[in-house]
Amino acid sequence: MEAEPDNIWNKRAAVWVYYDFLKKNVKPDSLDAFKENLIRVKELKLPEDEKMAFDNCAWQIGIMVFALQKAEYVEYGKINELFEIIRDFHFTKPSEAYSFIYKAFHKGYQNWSSYLTFADWWNFENLRSEDYLKEEFNGKKMMSLAEQAYIAYSKKLLEGYPIDPFGLQRMIDKEKIQSFLPKLDSLIEKHPDYQYPPYFKAKLLLALGNDENILSAFLPFAKQKRNDFWVWELMAEIFSEDKDTQFACYCKALSLKTPEDFLVKLRQTFAERLIEKRMYNEAKTEIQKVVATREKHEWKLTNQIKQWTEQDWYKSATAKKDNQDLYFNQIKKAEEILFQDIPEELIVVEFVNVNNRMLNFVKDTQKFGFFNYSGHIDKPQIGDILKVRFNGNGQNGYYKILTAKKNDSNLTSDAIKNFEGVLKVIFPQNFGLIKDIFIEPKIIEESKMTDGKTIKGRAILSFNKKKNEWGWKAIKVYK
Repeated sequence: MEAEPDNIWNKRAAVWVYYDFLKKNVKPDSLDAFKENLIRVKELKLPEDEKMAFDNCAWQIGIMVFALQKAEYVEYGKINELFEIIRDFHFTKPSEAYSFIYKAFHKGYQNWSSYLTFADWWNFENLRSEDYLKEEFNGKKMMSLAEQAYIAYSKKLLEGYPIDPFGLQRMIDKEKIQSFLPKLDSLIEKHPDYQYPPYFKAKLLLALGNDENILSAFLPFAKQKRNDFWVWELMAEIFSEDKDTQFACYCKALSLKTPEDFLVKLRQTFAERLIEKRMYNEAKTEIQKVVATREKHEWKLTNQIKQWTEQDWYKSATAKKDNQDLYFNQIKKAEEILFQDIPEELIVVEFVNVNNRMLNFVKDTQKFGFFNYSGHIDKPQIGDILKVRFNGNGQNGYYKILTAKKNDSNLTSDAIKNFEGVLKVIFPQNFGLIKDIFIEPKIIEESKMTDGKTIKGRAILSFNKKKNEWGWKAIKVYK
């Protein structure tokens, strides 16, 4: 090397010598010797096509980075030094060795301030097809390396960068978020089975203040994770301008089974909303739960909690066992958000079975059937017009519903109409006809209608099984 420093054969021989020294020193207490030989590899300035040597070095670099991060106190300065040395190395991209490099540096991303710089250098376009597959460790399924990578990048973007010497104030890089979002979109589109990217897309859009697309981005994730309280906590954040919907989201979040330790911050936020509404008994109930959890773990009470407990309203309020009744009254309003991307359909109630909580409905001659209205509608009546979101297609006439609510009876529907005309009673069956509208004998008898009278009323579209045809039947008449 000294005699012919530019001779490629000498360089090739030297790099394998340095590689052997790397292997020999791949442990934290030999870091200085490891770095020295890594620098020697760098100083050889091997051409780009000498990838075999670099790829072999990649494995030793990864092993060393993993080892450094096992320390009780990780010195990220040492991680930074290794990263700076290898930035000009010509690894095969993509490759198993290059992915191993990513895994190693990714290990401690949460506390590594240079993670975004590293990730940009490594470039997610270099992920292999294998990196998009779920992994298995100790018999447990783990998310793919690709999903881990995009999540880590999102988290660091949301964390922002410090703008004061102590890191107490941080600022997010909006331009960096905007350039990353199309890449995240592409991942979501190609891998709809990945659960968490839509959540982080919503968080990033929130950070940008982009209200338009947040909900549509978040809904797929929210539907999958609807039983996790923090999904509804984020939903409340999305609806920060709609206080009623936000309130319902908090109720939904607190209605779910969750260890109290995780709910301290949420309960305090919700208590603030309750105080604004002058719901002091309910507020005291939430505050007492927060105090109990904090005292159990010997956590300090926040200044806000201390101030509340000293105020007159708090002292005179009566705490309840819990606020489950309040939550329950708001849950449906919150859950409706999940199905905003599913269109509502106007239907008309044709028959109600109160005992089984079932009702028959008709939308038009193509769509009709029955469903269980329990938990959705209170006391439905024949002729009510409902707005319903169906959960898929019906089976043998039975439908599952996602949402249902009564609507203004003045709304028009293809399945209901007003009528007026002269009654013709058909004897001896005693049923009536007004133009094309059938009137049951029971209605004629109860209303004491007679042949030839002019009658007004309301009729519903109905299927006549005997005649195997559609027609109209009266559900209400006025003399």
